[in-house]
Amino acid sequence: MIPASSTLVFLVGPPAVGKMTVGHEISRLTGMPLFHNHLSIEAVLPVFPFGSPPFSRLVSLIRHETIREVAKSDLPGVIFTFVWAFDAVEEQGYVQGLVDLFEAEGGRVVYAELWADLETRLERNASPDRLEAKPSKRDLAASRARIIAADQRWRLSSDGDFPFGPHLRIDNSALSPSEAADRIVESFGLPRVGVVEDEELPGGEERRGDSGA
Repeated sequence: MIPASSTLVFLVGPPAVGKMTVGHEISRLTGMPLFHNHLSIEAVLPVFPFGSPPFSRLVSLIRHETIREVAKSDLPGVIFTFVWAFDAVEEQGYVQGLVDLFEAEGGRVVYAELWADLETRLERNASPDRLEAKPSKRDLAASRARIIAADQRWRLSSDGDFPFGPHLRIDNSALSPSEAADRIVESFGLPRVGVVEDEELPGGEERRGDSGA
C-alpha cells in the first residue's frame, strides 16, 4: 500500500472514453473532488471561441490555479481528466507543468489511462450525463465528427509508451465505471472514504471494509 498523501490523479484517455464518469466514481470512493477538463472549457466557451488565444490562456489559467490551490490545501487531492495527444510534443510539457505545481507542494501524482474502441466511445458520446455536463457536446453530429477526426489526427493512447509513472492502463470497453474506478483506487492505494482498519469483534470475528456496512 502506498502511503496516503495529497494525490493528483491524472485520468487520461480519448474523448468519450468515460473519464468523467469514472472520475465521479473515484471521487465517491475516496472523497477526492473531480475537476474534469470540461469545467474549464465550458466556463470560457461562451466568451471566446475554442482554440483562440484568449480561450487557451484562460483555460490554462483556470487549470493551473485550481491544481495549485488544491496542492496547498488540506484536501486529499484531486482527480483531473485530460485528453492527451501522445504524439504532440507540447502536450508532455503541458502535463509536466501541472505536475510540477503539485509536486512543489509535496503532493504525489499518479496516472490512470482509460481506453475503449471507437464504436464504444461514439455510443457513450450520447450519454445523458455527458450531455448534461458538457453543453458543447450537445450537437451530436458535430461532436461525433470531432471524435472521429481526433482519432485520425492524434495518437490518443499511450500504446505502452507512457512518459511518466506510476501508470495504470485500463481497457474499460466492457467495464462499469465503478469497476474501473475500483481498480484505479486499489492500484494506487488511494484512501477510501469510510474504510476502517480490521477490528476484532467479540467471538474472535473480524470486521473488514466499510464502517457504514
